[in-house]
Amino acid sequence: MVAGEASGDRAAAGVVDALGPGAPPILAIGGPALAARGATLLADLRDFTAMGFSEAVPRARAIGRAWRRAHAAIEAGHLRGALLVGFSEFNTLLLGRLRRAGVPAVFYGPPQAWAWREGRARGIADRGDILCVLLPFEEPWWRARGAHVVYVGHPATETARIPAPMLRDAIGLTSGASAIAILPGSRPHEVRSLAVPMLDAFARVRADRASTDARVVVSASLDAGTATWLREEARRAGVATLDADPRAGAGEILGAFDVALTASGTASLEAALAGAVPVVAYKVGRLSEAVARALLQTRHIALPNIVLGRRVFAEHVQDDASPERLAESVIDAVDRRDPLREACAEVRHALGPARPSTHVAAVLQERM
Repeated sequence: MVAGEASGDRAAAGVVDALGPGAPPILAIGGPALAARGATLLADLRDFTAMGFSEAVPRARAIGRAWRRAHAAIEAGHLRGALLVGFSEFNTLLLGRLRRAGVPAVFYGPPQAWAWREGRARGIADRGDILCVLLPFEEPWWRARGAHVVYVGHPATETARIPAPMLRDAIGLTSGASAIAILPGSRPHEVRSLAVPMLDAFARVRADRASTDARVVVSASLDAGTATWLREEARRAGVATLDADPRAGAGEILGAFDVALTASGTASLEAALAGAVPVVAYKVGRLSEAVARALLQTRHIALPNIVLGRRVFAEHVQDDASPERLAESVIDAVDRRDPLREACAEVRHALGPARPSTHVAAVLQERM
């Protein structure tokens, strides 16, 4: 199993649970969720997590080690199958190596080629492996390009929902106050880019609305140095922190909050599914920005907006992700929380009652 991001690690772990006690031993590139299920980690994603092209350079050595260990596992000849979860560039290349070795592979959450670099879709589809896609429109999109594809649903839909009053009491949120979750991301670079603007934005919100409380959510996939830095920045800003459960991520606690000020990615979808209105921020290095602008083919970056096919939830990209602009959107989300929560319910309905972990486990067992 290969998962290079926190959300992928949790999704792969869900498949392990669905496979049950009779599953064969698992070698993995992953993180704490897979390790907690007894997988033997060939490489830990916390050693090489990065976002974008320029930000990956400092971690190239760790990524290279993971690549060599994956190849060694394939060459040993003992693999019955492979589950590739997200981690688009790495896993797309690995898919070809697995095919040449005759190892059946399932790609759970293949690259979002519909959003950018559509040309790579044909190469992935032609390899003959099974693609398990997360969003409803992805199934016909990939099928039209010749892929063997099945819609399984998004793993975020499987997160347990705890009643909001119980959660608020457990977290210690101020009674009667609007509650803001601050989620600067699960990758070191995005956390260091977004945490301070998000904390400054909350300070502006609190100055405007005294009856407001917040928590900073610390991802379990962060390296120790970044996690410590984030906790210190939150302490300086006077905002308490919460550690996300490595197995469940932030999804199980977001129901306690009215608004989630979040990095783009799975967390924005988890927020919408929990009824915490997402306000989404996205910042990368200038090189990554230039590449993205040249190749991006979608009008939205926030997954809930992509699912709905229209801009409902606020998105702030690059210089627009300033404390001033983020604060304006958080205040607007608090003021309009009722109609925006109706849009959150629309997102839940669009994704349906799928059981992706069970579905992917069945597909994987068929392939093995």
